[in-house]
Amino acid sequence: MPLQLNLLHEEILEQRQRQRDPLKLSIYAGIGLAVLLVLNYLWTGYRVLESKSRLNAVQSEWAKIEPKVTAAQKRAEELNDIISTTKTLDGFIDRRFYWAPLLEKVAHCVTPNIQITALEGAVEEEKGISITLDGVAGGREPREVAEDFRQMLLEQIGKEQPSVKVEFKTLEDLDTTVSVGGNNVTTAHFVVIIGFDPFPKPPEPAPSERKSKPKKEES
Repeated sequence: MPLQLNLLHEEILEQRQRQRDPLKLSIYAGIGLAVLLVLNYLWTGYRVLESKSRLNAVQSEWAKIEPKVTAAQKRAEELNDIISTTKTLDGFIDRRFYWAPLLEKVAHCVTPNIQITALEGAVEEEKGISITLDGVAGGREPREVAEDFRQMLLEQIGKEQPSVKVEFKTLEDLDTTVSVGGNNVTTAHFVVIIGFDPFPKPPEPAPSERKSKPKKEES
């Protein structure tokens, strides 16, 4: 086997030592870190520019859409006002009271012995409908004639208004006489008040009663 001699051993060893020099390794590491920082800076800058570009695009689109959005909001407010007004008018229509049928019933109750001299009607939000009838009753017993008139009003109006109240505010005898059917009869002055609520509020639900638990019997 031939013998091989390494005559460049020292030069090779010196070259390896130079390659393993800590200073060079530090320089290489610093250069690599600097390259990474530069790449990171460039990447961050690219992302910032991209974000700004997207923001500008969104702002441009919003500038085009904003007038339409503002107009739509204004239109929505107008429609809401119209709807609110319509609901209010519907409420007025649903809660309006027709006087003609009521006055027809009152006229139906007026007999030849009854004379209405004044009629006054009012609508109060809390109390409902109120009618005041001022008149004169004539007959052998004018007070009974006036009472029959009150009962007839209560019966006729109560068919459609169960909550109606018909009460005398005034009932007094008069010294005058009137001719009824060719006979002179005594008279009485009366004031009748008719009151009812044509649109009563629904009753409030009663609070639920707590059922007491049965106590256990002690043994």
